[in-house]
This record gives sequence, C-alpha cells and structure tokens, in this order.
Amino acid sequence: MDAITIQTHVGKDKILKVEMPVEIPDVDYEVTIRALPKEMSRDEWVAFVNETYGSLADDPIERGPQGEYEVRDEIE
Repeated sequence: MDAITIQTHVGKDKILKVEMPVEIPDVDYEVTIRALPKEMSRDEWVAFVNETYGSLADDPIERGPQGEYEVRDEIE
C-alpha cells in the first residue's frame, strides 16, 4: 500500500486537524505524526550562538595523542 504524506498547520488552539481521502474504506490505518523543525531567522540563529558560545569553557574538549602514522612505500 502506498504511503500518503501531508503537511498541515496547528494553530493557537493546539488542535491538529487532518482530512484526507483514503483509497480503501473500512480498514485500519496507522498514522504517524512528526513535528517539522522550525526554521530559524538570522536573528534567532545569532541569539542561539550567543547563548551557547563558551558553554564548554569549563570542560574543554581535548584531542588526545594520535599515535604514529604508518610509513608506506611511495607509488611510482
């Protein structure tokens, strides 16, 4: 059976209204609801960066020893 994907908007009333025709009546359907990520405006992005900048200052990420690299023969 083919999947049907629709996008709808939930208003301030917080009610999700879904209306869609189905091909086969009198059967069970499984419906999955997933919120789409909200796109940030430039101002929201700048505010997010400013809010989180330096959040790991007390627990800095350190790069550990990388070990010795294998020496390979040159390709001729």
